[in-house]
Amino acid sequence: MGLKPQALRAAVRDWFAKWIYKYYERNLFNQVRRGKVPYHVGLILDGNRRWAKEMGMDINSGHQYGFEKLKEVLKWCWELKIDTVTVYALSTENLSRSPEEVKELFRLMEKGFREILETKEISENEVKVRVIGRLDLLSDSLRTSILQAVDKTKNYKKSKFNVAIAYGGRAEIIDATKKIADSVVHGKLGIDEITESTFAKYLYTEGERDPDLIIRTSGEERLSGFLLWQSAYSEFYFVDVYWPEMRRIDFLRALRTYQQRQRRYGI
Repeated sequence: MGLKPQALRAAVRDWFAKWIYKYYERNLFNQVRRGKVPYHVGLILDGNRRWAKEMGMDINSGHQYGFEKLKEVLKWCWELKIDTVTVYALSTENLSRSPEEVKELFRLMEKGFREILETKEISENEVKVRVIGRLDLLSDSLRTSILQAVDKTKNYKKSKFNVAIAYGGRAEIIDATKKIADSVVHGKLGIDEITESTFAKYLYTEGERDPDLIIRTSGEERLSGFLLWQSAYSEFYFVDVYWPEMRRIDFLRALRTYQQRQRRYGI
C-alpha cells in the first residue's frame, strides 16, 4: 500500500532537506580543509545541564550526552588534522555542585580515560593525552585512570588532547607564581630572569603552544577562567547551541570564521 499524497510530499521534503544539509556540510568541510586550520583549538563544553532540562531529562543524562558528543567532535578534529585540542571538562567551581552530580562527572571521566586505553582511534591517530588542573582534588580512582591513559599515550606524536579537570585559570596562575617564588628563594631563578616566556614554563600547559581558537557553546560569551594566560591573543567563537547538540556544521563554521579573521596579536 503506497503513501498518501500528503505523506509522500512530507517524505520528499524530508529527504530533500537532508540532502541539502549533507551537500552544504560537504562543501563547508572542503572549504575549511583548503584553508589554514588552527594548530590548537580550545573547547569550552557548556550547556549540558540546560540542554537536559529543556529535553525533560535529568542533569546526569545531559552530562552523558555531552560525553558522547566530545568523542564525536574529537573525530572531526582528527579528520581535519588539528594538532592540539584542549577541552574544559571540569572547573574548580564545578566541584561545589551537589555530591551526586560531581560523583557522576567523575564516573564519566573515569570511563573516558579507561576508553582511551582501548579505543583504536587513539592509537591510530597517535593522540598524546595530557591532563591539567589540581588533580589532588579528584578521586583516587579517577587519578589512577588518568595516569594510566597519560602513560599509555606518552610517546604518541601526531596529535595532542589536553583535558582541563579541576582547573581554574586564576588557580593556574597562582600555582605558577608559587613555583617561581620557590625557585627564586632557592636560588634557581633570578628576579630579572622572570619574563613572559619564563612564566609560561611554570604553567600547567608548559611546552604547549597557546590556543589559536577557543570555541564556547551554549551562547554564553565569557571564558569562565579557561586558559586565562594562554588565551591573551586567541580568537574566540561563541556558538548559540548547547554542547550536546553541537553539529558538524557548527564546528566547521567556527573554523571558517577563524580563517576569515586577520590575527594581529595586539599590533
